[in-house]
Amino acid sequence: MEFKTSDLIWTRPPKKFSVSPDKITITTDPNTDLWQRTYYGFQNDNAPVLQTKISKKYFSFVVKTNFASKTRFDQSGIVMYLDSDNWFKASVEYENEKIQRLGCVVTQHGYSDWCSNDIPADIKSIWFRFSRRESDYYVEFSLDGKDWKQMRMFHFFKGEGEINLGIYACSPGKEASFEAEFTNFELSECKWEKKRNI
Repeated sequence: MEFKTSDLIWTRPPKKFSVSPDKITITTDPNTDLWQRTYYGFQNDNAPVLQTKISKKYFSFVVKTNFASKTRFDQSGIVMYLDSDNWFKASVEYENEKIQRLGCVVTQHGYSDWCSNDIPADIKSIWFRFSRRESDYYVEFSLDGKDWKQMRMFHFFKGEGEINLGIYACSPGKEASFEAEFTNFELSECKWEKKRNI
């Protein structure tokens, strides 16, 4: 399998970006985010999303993101965006000079959840690996592209057929903006092992 940046389609492109075969750069616009209802009550659905359509039921997708985030809530990562009420994202979200939130959001039927872990704020690059086994999904991260650690496993009720998958970056802050760079794209056979016997 091959991942081609030329096959990617924008949902809400940012004002400034560049796309080449080996690298994508997004300069985020302020007041952009993805979130639906839970706890905060608001609905933010205006982050730029760049995706390709995938119908294969078993695969893994890898990408590295380098980010110069500097304002609270700045974020970049991977996304499976089907519509405003049903999507997934995994990202690094800037919190302050000491920590960032490495986390996942699964949004189904118009409600988001969020699970995260704190990582040092001086980390400025992360690899994500997103794997699919029919309607079940598995997300991992790596600091070097070799040693992978689990972030989340989840079932997606609208994720049984063709999906949209790609990258995103956004800045919820009123005057925030930063540059996110995406490289090392890889689309391969599924690297998520079959379920273990207990």
